[in-house]
Amino acid sequence: MTELQKMGQKAKQASQVLAVAGRKKKTALLAIADALLDNKTAILTSNKTDLENGEKNGLTKSLLDRLRLTEERITGMAQGVRKVAEFDDPIGEIISGHIADNGMEIKKVRVPMGVIGIIFEARPNVTSDAAALCLMAGSAVILRGGKEAIHSNTAISDIMRKAVASVGLPEDCIQLIKDTSRQSSVELMQMSEYLDVLIPRGGAGLIKAVVENAKVPVIETGVGNCHAVVDKDADLEMAVNIIFNGKTQRPSVCNALETVLVHKDVAEKFLPMLKTKLDEKNVEIHGCDITRQILGDCVIPAGEYDWANEYLDYKIAVKVVSSLDEAIAHIRQYSTGHSEVIITENYSAQQKFIAQVDSSAVYVNASTRFTDGGEFGMGAEIGISTQKLHARGPMGLKELTSMKFIISGNGQIRQ
Repeated sequence: MTELQKMGQKAKQASQVLAVAGRKKKTALLAIADALLDNKTAILTSNKTDLENGEKNGLTKSLLDRLRLTEERITGMAQGVRKVAEFDDPIGEIISGHIADNGMEIKKVRVPMGVIGIIFEARPNVTSDAAALCLMAGSAVILRGGKEAIHSNTAISDIMRKAVASVGLPEDCIQLIKDTSRQSSVELMQMSEYLDVLIPRGGAGLIKAVVENAKVPVIETGVGNCHAVVDKDADLEMAVNIIFNGKTQRPSVCNALETVLVHKDVAEKFLPMLKTKLDEKNVEIHGCDITRQILGDCVIPAGEYDWANEYLDYKIAVKVVSSLDEAIAHIRQYSTGHSEVIITENYSAQQKFIAQVDSSAVYVNASTRFTDGGEFGMGAEIGISTQKLHARGPMGLKELTSMKFIISGNGQIRQ
């Protein structure tokens, strides 16, 4: 039996305890939150090692930002765990029910998944987010982070395991794979005997690798090629602020804006306004021919790569379109189904955009940066699903559960 199989076996045993843990799960989460705050120094020390290694290995600024922990971010991690603890326990919730013609009572009830595997990249906060959500959803979790964050992830998972054990739950309801080789990743993807579902959280390469190699059911979390449409009836000042926030507030995340589509009727007025604002953060603009005619040679010519790319950096693609229909067609061709926004005061345009853009989150006059479980009132999230089966959009507690039917009768038999 391999080391990962042993972990799977322990997780299955722990999941049976968690499935009936009731209020003890909340107690464990509060213990985790306290432990994260009490051990800030140890976490930051481990994170410093990861950051130093990342700089030596040439990680980009955006990846280093994903990797970096601060006292404020650790406090945010603890607050996220506390937020999850405040939610009603989803396990046992009656989703629906009715009395059949033969008198049987048929109920659909929410139940744990069992054992959830999470593969993620260089964001150590995912370690606490994922563990907290899985625990509250009644499932054991096996975490496999990237090598860039191994010291941070190890420190955080060790702290959480001790906290869980301190309240009488099995520490193996949270496990971290410390072997960061490709072999361990592939083995986890194929542990169908132990995992009930596998969730990748990261870039396009990771998600593609999981989908191609997994023998375990997968919930895909999304690559975010997110778009903003500036309609001819847009409030242009509002549009500048929304795009600036969507691109620069944290460019390294999946709900950051990557492409702006501007109606030709407002392009000459709007694009200089936008460039002036983006210059505050030295955002590199990749644009179509019309964008370059308006803004000049400072704009890098945009091609197919730019329309399809998730920059995750201080870069943005800009295209001038002749109509809302052209903008929607562009989104249909290049969107990854994550988050899109239209800025317009025209109600008909708003409704057309909402109806015809098929992404997990569709905005009117607001930043795509809000596509987040915390912002949507779910507490921490496990990721943003861009697929349509089981879960779509930010995945919180309920999205991490399954269901079963409970049928109560008094001797009925089928004729």
